[in-house]
Amino acid sequence: MSSHPELAEEGAIQIVIIKTTGDKILSQPLADIGGKGLFTKEIDEALINGDIDIAVHSMKDVPTYLPDKTILPCNLPREDVRDAFISLSASSLADLPAGSVVGTASLRRKSQILHRYPSLNVQENFRGNVQTRLRKLSEGVVQATLLAVAGLKRLNMTENVTSTLSIDDMLPAVAQGAIGIACRSDDDKLAEYLASLNHEETRLAVSCERAFLETLDGSCRTPIAGYACRNEDGNCLFRGLVASPDGTRVLETSRIGAYADDDMMKMGKDAGEELLSRAGPGFFSS
Repeated sequence: MSSHPELAEEGAIQIVIIKTTGDKILSQPLADIGGKGLFTKEIDEALINGDIDIAVHSMKDVPTYLPDKTILPCNLPREDVRDAFISLSASSLADLPAGSVVGTASLRRKSQILHRYPSLNVQENFRGNVQTRLRKLSEGVVQATLLAVAGLKRLNMTENVTSTLSIDDMLPAVAQGAIGIACRSDDDKLAEYLASLNHEETRLAVSCERAFLETLDGSCRTPIAGYACRNEDGNCLFRGLVASPDGTRVLETSRIGAYADDDMMKMGKDAGEELLSRAGPGFFSS
């Protein structure tokens, strides 16, 4: 609205809230109900059917392939990409006594926690919205949990953060902290509106990370982490990781290259191919 006065007129924009399968089915692990598209499918269908004109997604939830007839030309400036440690009894993961239960629905978080702290007990199907997870924490169901800092910031709930994990301690999920906006591929007017909101540095980083994920054919059953950022020289530094779900094996790689579209897509793809070949067949089923 601030970029386009004609959209500031009353009734020019209507917000439609859509509940997705992933929001509704909380009793099972995501991988068991169909993996990634669970938080986007209903929204994509509404977009394709013309019920809505733009779709706002958390990029972390968007599958590496986009539905036909849609494009995603716009990423908003990225929020903090790190994970927050939340506990009422400990100041950090290292501070938790052996046998403590950590709740997380993320295999990426689980594998990285167990790799560093094998004595902890990770409860896998720890799902629900932020409020639900914090309630389970206060009820003592778990002693600690990890949540994306970005989500807590957007919900104005950062007062719950005990400490923030560094990128070195917990590599983020691909596209963590990034918002993406999609429209129909034949809708030039909307694409033009969205172009004015696009933050190119974020879009390039997310594209690099998603090229990595796509090469690994990442699903919710596979612990994968990836993060691209601009380093002090202005180049792109990409870090990628794959792990066995139990955290016993963690493979990492990194790339440095020009902060430009082609270079960054190549870096992500190349890093993915390296980890695939190092992992070998059967790695992800262990």
